[in-house]
Amino acid sequence: MQSEFDALQQNNTWSLVPLPANIKAIGCKWIFRIKENPDGSINKYKARLVAKGFHQLQGFDFTETFSPVVKPLTIRLILTLAISYKWSLQQLDVNNAFLNGVLEEEVYMEQPQGFENSNPSMVCKLNKALYGLKQAPRQWFDKLTTTLVRFGFQTSKCDPSLFILNKDNHIVYLLVYVDDIIITGSSSQLVTSLVHKLNSVFSLKQLGLLDYFLGIEVKHLPNSTLLLTQSKYIRDLLTKTNMLESNPISTPMMSTCKLSKVGSDKFHDPSLYRSVVGSLQYATITRPEIAYAVNKVCQFMSNPLDSHWTAVKRILRYLKGTLHMGLILYPFDVHKPVSLKVFCDADWASDPDDRRSTSGAAIFFGTSLVSWWSRKQQVVARSSTEAEYRSLAQATADVQWIQTLLKELTIPFSQPIIYCDNQSAVLLAHNPILHTRTKHMEIDLFFVREKVAAKQLTIVHIPGTEQCADILTKPVSTTKFLLMRDKLNVQPCQPH
Repeated sequence: MQSEFDALQQNNTWSLVPLPANIKAIGCKWIFRIKENPDGSINKYKARLVAKGFHQLQGFDFTETFSPVVKPLTIRLILTLAISYKWSLQQLDVNNAFLNGVLEEEVYMEQPQGFENSNPSMVCKLNKALYGLKQAPRQWFDKLTTTLVRFGFQTSKCDPSLFILNKDNHIVYLLVYVDDIIITGSSSQLVTSLVHKLNSVFSLKQLGLLDYFLGIEVKHLPNSTLLLTQSKYIRDLLTKTNMLESNPISTPMMSTCKLSKVGSDKFHDPSLYRSVVGSLQYATITRPEIAYAVNKVCQFMSNPLDSHWTAVKRILRYLKGTLHMGLILYPFDVHKPVSLKVFCDADWASDPDDRRSTSGAAIFFGTSLVSWWSRKQQVVARSSTEAEYRSLAQATADVQWIQTLLKELTIPFSQPIIYCDNQSAVLLAHNPILHTRTKHMEIDLFFVREKVAAKQLTIVHIPGTEQCADILTKPVSTTKFLLMRDKLNVQPCQPH
């Protein structure tokens, strides 16, 4: 607590003033945490003073609060680039990041408990943003952005948390997730000098080679590949749910499983259900094969039943047996344009409650899986062709975004290919047929067809047996699941 208080004092976070009339000071409290290393050993004991932001009034104490964070897809793309070009991946952490943000509004806060001034009627008039304030993340991101732009970086138009620096034929990429930073580039001297410059403005912890980021363990394997796993995160989740000693199981969902809003008793602890399902959603960052099962249990957050909790426990039992598995990123040949392949699929009218379909897609950058999703469609599809076509339109939009990002990063790529296992949907994408069964799909139809006509992408038919997005739209048999999981590059950590 003392070292945190000293840091706040050095940073001139507040000035002690009498409280102006008609203004109410917001509260504050101390938060304590034990920070752990990936192996579970104790890294440090941390105390942090946080403002009670829920006392703030919009329009008086704050206006804008939005602050972007880097997209998981951008992280996977940059990591794939770094291993392909054999660049070093460095990791930085900013000490007391939010205290660097300068406040534009007048905010008054009570004095911190245990460190009161001799005059208890005085309050802290905040000069800098403090953890807990609603606008703190935004003010910090603004301060970091202006500093990086001053150093010559440009903000990516596709992802505002990606910063790009082109200097003397060298390139540096910097990814920001709140106060965690990954930096990589073609010149290690340039990267080092930029880190020193950043350190002169903000107090940095240089964590060396990237190995543990946002709960994701990054393992650099001998064959130049990267393995992303969340073993510690999943183990902690299993401990929290008392499932660490449970019997492992080979698939996250039974192939005959049909979850519905009705059919069993209400689950006794809805908040536990929401908490565990939310945690499982974060686990899909490195585990694409559980995306469908997690998406399915997410649909019952408002009113979970016992049958839904049984499905959640099955996912946890599956994770127990595959604790050391993760997503492998492979380097590509830097002398050739990179291939972009998309597998997209849909399961028509699969929801027993509202008959909506489920879309799924997996996007490969070279041989690395960089993006995937499993989503329930927004409207009821009137045929399997329509369900597949809506999935196709969604995949096309995602690929367009990736193409724009790659152009910005000046990475040459070949024309994207989308593999779809529905022949009617493939034909619709190529031919200007508009008959009674597709009139209501007009916008999706024209959007995809325009891209195909402009030769911006190719849509190819693929047999259903080779469709690896199948695992993202429905529960499948164990044999098929294991085969598809392999195709999605989810593999166990090879012992060194």
